[in-house]
Amino acid sequence: MKTNLVPEQLRRLEISGRVEIINGHGGLPLVKIRTPWSTAEIYLLGAHATGFQKNGEPPLIFMSARSYFAPGKPIRGGVPVCFPWFGPREGGPGHGLVRILAWDLAETAASPDGRVTVRLRLPKESLAPEWPALRTEFILTVADTLTMELIATNESSDKTQVLENCLHTYFQVGDIGALSLAGLQNAPFDDFAFGANGARRNGDPAPLRITQETNRVYPDNAATMEIRDEKLKRTIRVEKFNSQSTVVWNPWTTQKMPEDWGQTEHRQMVCVESGNVKQNKISLAPGKTSALKVVLHSQNF
Repeated sequence: MKTNLVPEQLRRLEISGRVEIINGHGGLPLVKIRTPWSTAEIYLLGAHATGFQKNGEPPLIFMSARSYFAPGKPIRGGVPVCFPWFGPREGGPGHGLVRILAWDLAETAASPDGRVTVRLRLPKESLAPEWPALRTEFILTVADTLTMELIATNESSDKTQVLENCLHTYFQVGDIGALSLAGLQNAPFDDFAFGANGARRNGDPAPLRITQETNRVYPDNAATMEIRDEKLKRTIRVEKFNSQSTVVWNPWTTQKMPEDWGQTEHRQMVCVESGNVKQNKISLAPGKTSALKVVLHSQNF
């Protein structure tokens, strides 16, 4: 008989028929969620959502088949939480600390209407010594949509915290060649593909199609995005709140990738990321709260 080694304090947060906590890949604690409309998964490592799927539809979230599932290593795919910085940082891991840290499961709740909410909290000591006064939470609400909220509060009495945040969502697509992204037409962007080093480009007048390595940061942009997938006959809408940056990324076959990435996996994914990065970084005054929220919708056509 297989033994489930999930600690008792986590088991107490299970909800029959709605929330189950198991040992996932690599033995890592995994929260599995079921609603009348959908299923979802979130690992406590990195507060990392690795799945959302509406009943009878393909997965909305892409996961690399080569992803690591090990303490101290980021999970490849899903929704990495990039915080308190985005991108590379000398002396620190790429895209911030929190995606490689263990979070605490603070609360689970099932609403009478069928929605399930899971609240994770990062132990404050995890961000010491540079950010010891940050209270950081991640809230996942699962229904016929997936809602994600990254909430940070500066509990310092006298020090402003300068932060970046981003929900780095990998979307599952039928084929990258049959995809268009609407919502960024004519928007200027900073180009980081092919060693462009952030060169400012003029926006495209038509919906974006991915035909090569793409790594774009659209600053000062709060627009809702739509991913139209002609192969899966599905439109994904990315609705965001308190986000002034949008990132679109696909490594194609030209960007050097680590071993947790398959050579042809670029065909089945695109990242559309929501947050506040680079020139849109946040200065969080003492006692203030930043709440980044993203709602994912999908509809067949």
